[in-house]
Amino acid sequence: MTDLTQYRPNVGVVLFHPDGRVWLGRRAHTTPAGWQFPQGGVDPGEDLEAAARRELAEETGAVSATYLGRTDDWIVYDFPASFSGPKSVRGFRGQRQVWFAFRFDGEDAEFDLASHDEPEFDLWRWGYLAEAPKLIVPFKRAVYETVALAFAPFAATRSAVG
Repeated sequence: MTDLTQYRPNVGVVLFHPDGRVWLGRRAHTTPAGWQFPQGGVDPGEDLEAAARRELAEETGAVSATYLGRTDDWIVYDFPASFSGPKSVRGFRGQRQVWFAFRFDGEDAEFDLASHDEPEFDLWRWGYLAEAPKLIVPFKRAVYETVALAFAPFAATRSAVG
């Protein structure tokens, strides 16, 4: 059994366009730059959905979002041995995440990658949920595969969108 206390509590957000595509952000200040969904830490005592909405707003500027669903349990991943992330993750073996699916109800102009502190992303685009696992850094790939499967009912396919 996994000792969850060794893993930093974290939330992730898959933001769905009304047509079923998903929001993908390109990580700033990383080489090679990977594409991922918004995610971030949970403050002590913070409600998980509130944390997901806060992270979404901080990282993308978006607040116009309707809840669609969430993963049932924590999804855990280990940091690679070479990982030297920010101070907030040091001392943890990895992260445990609950993922949320939201439908974006605003206009694209709502996205402001510099809306909060140091930008997490330097570029964004609408893409397809099925492509996300191939775009993420390898040590998070299994998580993205699990999330893509969990949220597949909300997702568009290339042929459906065109």
